[in-house]
Amino acid sequence: MGLRDLFRKYKKGHHNAPTSNPIVETKTPQQQHQTHDKTGLTSLHISESMPSNISEKYRQFPFATRRNAVTDEYEVSKESLGVGINGKVLTCWHRATRRKCALKILKDSDKARREVFLHKKACDGCDYIVKVLDVYENMYAANRCLLIVMECMEGGELFNRIRDRQDKPYTEREAANIILMIATAVSHLHNMDIAHRDLKPENLLFTNTSNSALLKLTDFGFAKEGNNEQRPLNTPCYTPYYVAPEILSNDKYDKACDIWSMGVIMYILLCGYPPFFSTHGGAISAGMKTKIKAGEYQFPKNEWKNVSQEAKSIIQKMLTVDPADRVVIGWIIKCPWFTGTVPETPIDIRPMLDAENYEQMRVEIAAANHAQRRADADDDENINHLAPENSRIAKLRAAKRQRQGVGDTVAAPLSQIEERD
Repeated sequence: MGLRDLFRKYKKGHHNAPTSNPIVETKTPQQQHQTHDKTGLTSLHISESMPSNISEKYRQFPFATRRNAVTDEYEVSKESLGVGINGKVLTCWHRATRRKCALKILKDSDKARREVFLHKKACDGCDYIVKVLDVYENMYAANRCLLIVMECMEGGELFNRIRDRQDKPYTEREAANIILMIATAVSHLHNMDIAHRDLKPENLLFTNTSNSALLKLTDFGFAKEGNNEQRPLNTPCYTPYYVAPEILSNDKYDKACDIWSMGVIMYILLCGYPPFFSTHGGAISAGMKTKIKAGEYQFPKNEWKNVSQEAKSIIQKMLTVDPADRVVIGWIIKCPWFTGTVPETPIDIRPMLDAENYEQMRVEIAAANHAQRRADADDDENINHLAPENSRIAKLRAAKRQRQGVGDTVAAPLSQIEERD
């Protein structure tokens, strides 16, 4: 049974250099704290060599970084807020102000430096991108690491926010406001010739739980500058549910891939399930890949009868297979559906609200994310990744396959994680 079948049955800074002598007779309060700290994060000594694979472009950051231990200024918790493409994210608190923050730990590499560089560059001047507050160069588990201290997004992920609401119906007008905030962040990136390449609900977080909370974009682990070239990108970096067809075709591509991903997100926001999905429970299937490359999706009447034609038309323009014919971000920002009178029609998102349906989609997306994650094994240590075998839905499927005499083998995910661009 596919996802849609399941869904339908329910419708009925500052730089601090370390001292040149690490052994001292008298310790400062900060050094005393560091001695007793249990995080394993320590200062980076000036003699510590940089990894040899760092490109010239990222050897020096155009902003100040700190080399003293992050624990001098921040109290770091073991509480995991999640796992990004390149590393894990922990809760921390600024010692002086008690501000709650998010700390992302990246093993130092060219990819990690590119992520830090582009995230810091992108968040300046845009209210819809998660702010980078501090960047540290530290040692962690005998590895040289980069630590990104970011504002903590207390409102949580996009879909969780919608699912948890109890006060009033979710409307098309609200969906338009959400997409406009996403589009504003993407417009800022595209104007700087940066493709995010990983637009998905897990990377869209609310600042707080209030009705006026901003939605912000995070995780720049796949982000890449285009350098004003035509179709400058090669590497198929993606999450399967949101991947553009040109990436699956192994063609060169550009930031138009972000527009496709926005179209997928908008589709889900207006009906509760994705336009393209795997029918076998794995990360991606041959049939799903074929449908994405052909742009083969529908607006089933039961789910879409109350959605405006204008909203459907915008999705169609975003989910255009040929990137040359796909709308650009400037057109989206000016679209009257975002700025004009959008219907307050309630959106029936029972597929998203139903726990069993949502769990199935969440597990399958998490499995796809895990297959695509480029983090080194050390970065993922002690992180419990959600995998299909941990899902009640997956167990039911496995039992059904066993009864039917069908093997458990599923198609391998289309994962090509080596950077070529």
